Amino acid sequence: MADGDRFNSCQVIYSQFGLAIHQNDHQARHRFVEWAQNEIAAVPDFHKRILFIDEAHFWLNGYVNKQNCRIWSEANPQVYVETPLHPEKLTVWCALWAGGIIGPYFFKNDEGHNVTVNSERYRAMITNFFIPELNNHDVHELWFQQDGATCHTARFIERHVW
Repeated sequence: MADGDRFNSCQVIYSQFGLAIHQNDHQARHRFVEWAQNEIAAVPDFHKRILFIDEAHFWLNGYVNKQNCRIWSEANPQVYVETPLHPEKLTVWCALWAGGIIGPYFFKNDEGHNVTVNSERYRAMITNFFIPELNNHDVHELWFQQDGATCHTARFIERHVW
């Protein structure tokens, strides 16, 4: 059996969950592509000015998020993974761009315990860590690409940080 044929007989046991595509999404994506093409035409190195920002959770007990994990098998292996309801996790943030990586930043409280991200902690990280780090680079204009997580879009963040 050739390598390519081996996967044709397999099935994905865990499937990835995604966001639903809505009727207006096509027009919004089309507008974005037109905008991006215009920016690239005006500024050839525009793609080098995009800074991708996100955070990820790492569970300290070895748990793996099933949305990002695949088990390929010709038969269902009947895998059962038992996990605690709220396992301890570490939340890590970083920014990637053509100029390199800014971070990682680990979200911890004043006592040094791991905490999740909320708008107050996100603002503090942007203000006290990210902006000072960014000032170490010769940057004149950047575009920030981040998801729509609540902590990223809180009114305070949109008004006072960006």
